[in-house]
Amino acid sequence: MISQGLVTMSYVAASILFILSLSGLSSQETARQGNYYGMAGMAIAIIATLLSDAVNSYVILILALTIGGFIGTKAALKVEMTQMPELVALMHSLVSMAAVLVGYANFFDNSNELVGIEKTIHEVEIYIGIFIGAVTFSGSIIAFGKLCGKIDGKPLLLPARHFLNLALLIATFWLGSAFLSGVETGGGTFALILMTLIALAFGVHMVMAIGGADMPVVVSMLNSYSGWAAAATGFMLSNDLLIVTGALVGSSGAILSYIMCRAMNRHFLSVIAGGFGSSSGEAASIEGDITEIGIEETALLLGDAKNIMIIPGYGMAVAQAQHTVNEISKLLRAKGKIVRFGIHPVAGRMPGHMNVLLAEAKVPYDIVYEMDEINEDFPNVDVAIVIGANDIVNPSALDDPNSPIAGMPVLECWKSASTIVLKRSMAAGYAGVGNPLFIHENTRMLFGDANDSMQAVLKALGK
Repeated sequence: MISQGLVTMSYVAASILFILSLSGLSSQETARQGNYYGMAGMAIAIIATLLSDAVNSYVILILALTIGGFIGTKAALKVEMTQMPELVALMHSLVSMAAVLVGYANFFDNSNELVGIEKTIHEVEIYIGIFIGAVTFSGSIIAFGKLCGKIDGKPLLLPARHFLNLALLIATFWLGSAFLSGVETGGGTFALILMTLIALAFGVHMVMAIGGADMPVVVSMLNSYSGWAAAATGFMLSNDLLIVTGALVGSSGAILSYIMCRAMNRHFLSVIAGGFGSSSGEAASIEGDITEIGIEETALLLGDAKNIMIIPGYGMAVAQAQHTVNEISKLLRAKGKIVRFGIHPVAGRMPGHMNVLLAEAKVPYDIVYEMDEINEDFPNVDVAIVIGANDIVNPSALDDPNSPIAGMPVLECWKSASTIVLKRSMAAGYAGVGNPLFIHENTRMLFGDANDSMQAVLKALGK
């Protein structure tokens, strides 16, 4: 056992390391170091908690840590990079369910000797913690289903859905009052259970109504919710580290959600209210012929080009083509050509998905640009290569007011001299919206697996 003062100092050190971790994760160059800070902080927090006087059942705790550690290690070794978004959503659900279970454990704990206003505040903390945890748990499960394709990515828009959400919130507040009144007379269990069921239903309805193109924002939003659930758990347990950590995760997730919404020209509340795919207008139909291109022609275009822009999307992640793409970029740069990567804020299925893939393939950070940095340069680009992207290069977002993605800033690759789009088929993107880029006069379609096509192009360029 160690003194409470040493535990507090350890928690302060862990909190500082968590802050340094978030700071490191803000940049690709320092992201690895940020991860190390986070792991060190968590190790200190776990060890300090194990050695504190708050723990008196080591067998159960060590068993739980062993099982959890084994599952986490197994998942880390097995899960592909393309499955990371759904894994993150699943982790959010576990954190949230933990908050719910801790809340119920606190409620049924008869050893609590709080009285008066302190007892009321504690019960409010329990109620809020369970509510946030239940909403985030069910919402994360639905997000997991949508991200892995088990649930349709299209938004489920029920009649009078906004009034339904309002009714659920009003019922939650009313049950909160009934819960506090019931606790004073030795009850409140029924109100708490009913609120939990309503919160679970609210989480399901909220995420089901959000379209596929908004899922990166949803993942970030659920990350924020799980942080607030952890903070509420910290208040319940009077644990300063949980409060600080939950607040860090909650606030950083909220800020990231705001940044992404701004990059997509969206309002956060409009995402929650429905998301892309909920517009009342009818998107213009796409009619026209596509122009295909072969491997040799692609290699010739790249060989003649001086300024090349590569736009990665989820299809590149699925094909695991990032390493081959990096080899092509190195070969082209060795020939004196300008090669850059253009990253849309919501490319892939989660924030930073494409950045992580390119970093994994060791693509230099200084040739990777965000959308706002390079969008004006497309008229000077000779060849733009779109690898498995769809919605983030859709011109209808800018020129079709009836499109479900109208108003969303996109990478304007059609302004380049030539655009080559790599896709398996003509299927619509995750938002379920057709793309007129494919029939644009200077667009060429290269069908097939992205990695196989890129390997063939690499071979042709090396001749």
